[in-house]
Amino acid sequence: MRAATSSSIASARRQRSGLSYRRVLLKLSGEALMPKGGNGIDPEVLKAIARQLKDVHALGCELAIVIGGGNIFRGVAGSAQGMDRASADYMGMLATVINSLALQDALESIGVMTRVMSAISMQQVAEPYIRRRATRHLEKGRAVIFAAGTGNPFFTTDTAASLRAVEIGANILLKATNVDGIYDKDPKKHRNAKRFTKLSYIECLNRHLKVMDSTAISLCMDNSLPILVFSLHASGNIKRAVMGEQIGTIVQ
Repeated sequence: MRAATSSSIASARRQRSGLSYRRVLLKLSGEALMPKGGNGIDPEVLKAIARQLKDVHALGCELAIVIGGGNIFRGVAGSAQGMDRASADYMGMLATVINSLALQDALESIGVMTRVMSAISMQQVAEPYIRRRATRHLEKGRAVIFAAGTGNPFFTTDTAASLRAVEIGANILLKATNVDGIYDKDPKKHRNAKRFTKLSYIECLNRHLKVMDSTAISLCMDNSLPILVFSLHASGNIKRAVMGEQIGTIVQ
């Protein structure tokens, strides 16, 4: 009875807040945490992201997060420098755990209860990833951060985000990036680059638009999971996304 009442309250809260998506998975790049001109984690950037996430969580949105590790180590880059690809990818997975713990700390310091679930067993710092436990955390109003990718080398954190989103029954995959959507070419290099407002999965794949890797897009396509690509740097954009405002580029 208590669980049913709690669920009813959460549902009513979502309706009052005007949420378009009940449960979302947000994909953040590790580079989003970097200080200007350096590597690692900028505490002020981390706090700013945490505040945005708190605003979304306060609306009653069930919030899951996957964060990359490129601010610390990228497996592909390590492989390009002569490292064994599998070893390099495992190092990249460990970098995502560091970022996940940092984000958990930032969220909990402002009152958002958070759980980090790792695809690689490290029980002293994170819970093991178990799908049913993850969905239960979300139902109880906790933010959940999925760390260590899929737990397998040769798969990106984009693919991990798509996989976890499908597993937990997310309504949409939100990809927050350094640009305000998907363009036909790099807008930083070409002034005449055209931004799309809507795309199909097939168009993304055929045009090689690089918004996510082909495995991630194909997984979303096979499971009819929409992808919204938008800028992280515009304050309040994550909230606008879950409210259903027209920002960025929708892939569906």
